[in-house]
Amino acid sequence: MIRVLGGPKRLCDGLTRRELLQVGTLGLLGLGLPEWQALSQAQAAGALPPSSLPGFGRAKACILLFLYGSPSQLETFDPKPDAPVEIRGEFGCIRSSVPGLNVCDQLPRLAQVMDKVTLIRSVSHPYPIHGVAFATTGIPRIDIPLELNPKDPNHWPFIGSVVDYVDGHRPGRTGAPRSPIPRNLVLPWAFSSERVGEVPRSGPYGGFLGQAYDPVCTEFVGRATKRARKTLLEQVWDDVEPYRGITPESRFQLSAVTQLGPELTLDRLDRRRTLLEQIEQLRRAADAAASRSSGIDRHRAMAYDLVGSENLRRAFDLGQEPDETRSLYGMTLFGQAALTARRLVEAGGRFITVFWDEYGLAGTGWDTHWDHFPRMKDELLPGLDQTFSGLLIDLDRRGLLDETLVVLLSEHGRTPKLSLKNNGGRDHWSRCYSVVLAGGGIARGAVVGRSDTIASDPAERRVSPKDILATIYHLLGIDPSMTITDLQGRPMPLVREAEVIAEALA
Repeated sequence: MIRVLGGPKRLCDGLTRRELLQVGTLGLLGLGLPEWQALSQAQAAGALPPSSLPGFGRAKACILLFLYGSPSQLETFDPKPDAPVEIRGEFGCIRSSVPGLNVCDQLPRLAQVMDKVTLIRSVSHPYPIHGVAFATTGIPRIDIPLELNPKDPNHWPFIGSVVDYVDGHRPGRTGAPRSPIPRNLVLPWAFSSERVGEVPRSGPYGGFLGQAYDPVCTEFVGRATKRARKTLLEQVWDDVEPYRGITPESRFQLSAVTQLGPELTLDRLDRRRTLLEQIEQLRRAADAAASRSSGIDRHRAMAYDLVGSENLRRAFDLGQEPDETRSLYGMTLFGQAALTARRLVEAGGRFITVFWDEYGLAGTGWDTHWDHFPRMKDELLPGLDQTFSGLLIDLDRRGLLDETLVVLLSEHGRTPKLSLKNNGGRDHWSRCYSVVLAGGGIARGAVVGRSDTIASDPAERRVSPKDILATIYHLLGIDPSMTITDLQGRPMPLVREAEVIAEALA
């Protein structure tokens, strides 16, 4: 925010002249006068205005684990052992640490930590497509053309982008020292960037906030150790698969640093830093302007900060972790990315997303139209079981779980009835699926909602994906009914027709 020097002069409406000019600056950032006044009042209390529900602002950080392609509810958290074989499939179920709650028998580690989470078994919406944007933004509807066009101006901002925007533009925050950890980070790489065969997908982007609020993405630097054979229609892919295993030397690094250009040495960077410090106020103004432009200046300024951050370098150094901890998460791409997310939270990270993404071939990840049971048994369920349970155990034993919200999310579920094609499969199904929440103000050992006898539709307490988003915002200290302004100057709610899931709150 541009600061105005000079003594305060109180105006008839109670605002000072300095504050009035600050309001004018905030208008460039998408905050109108009513929003600014509400934010100013909340700033004095240290948070945005809470609702009457408990847990507002309880979570200092959020780790979002996104399973792209969508797991089957029946082979994860909502097994139906009494259903016909064409519904229940090959796997059985086992008891969990919560009395009366069973999970798939391929998740033995997770079964032992279900008393740390809230399980929602009745999430439902009308769009059975890979709507990552619908699951992670406030966009009120989605279709395939919109999903396959990340640059469509009708897209709403990713939840991590909203957190970055709101946190960065609360009055009194814009002049604060920069955190060495970007507020909105994506691992292991830019979403949907490591597969071939289809156009890019929408989802984790700045939407109507502009490109400046796209997440900062890491790059994977390492080597896969195990082979996988995957099928998409007539295509067969057979190669090493990092989601099945990686070398211990494998790491993640911030791709934002590469935006500085190869010609910029550390000596030249130090000389430029001196100049940057002299014009820090102007750079902050440029940051604000970047929110309505390409975002290049904002990301370049961020890159300068990242290169010089010893705290950030330590956070990415997995070699500092004991072998026991690395094994707890699993020596896989998803496992070590989740461990890195925990380290980033410890270093001050705010919103960190770890995707289990497609790799090598489109239509893979958790999109099990083909080879459903072999892939679930050999790769997907063991990886999820070890990494998710490891993250919960590790956060809890470090005293971080109660202040770190963990969300296991996907676009939809899978069809209750099995397909017999290509070694069996389940197709898209959005009418009923499961989501798991933990930590950061979430109740422990709770179950919200219930599906029918074949996990086809909610039988009790239907929950919208937008309710999930509203709950995340609430726990992060952001009022989900707040409005922000899009590029056309229209006030837009963060998420429409949504309510915080009261039963999930501690």
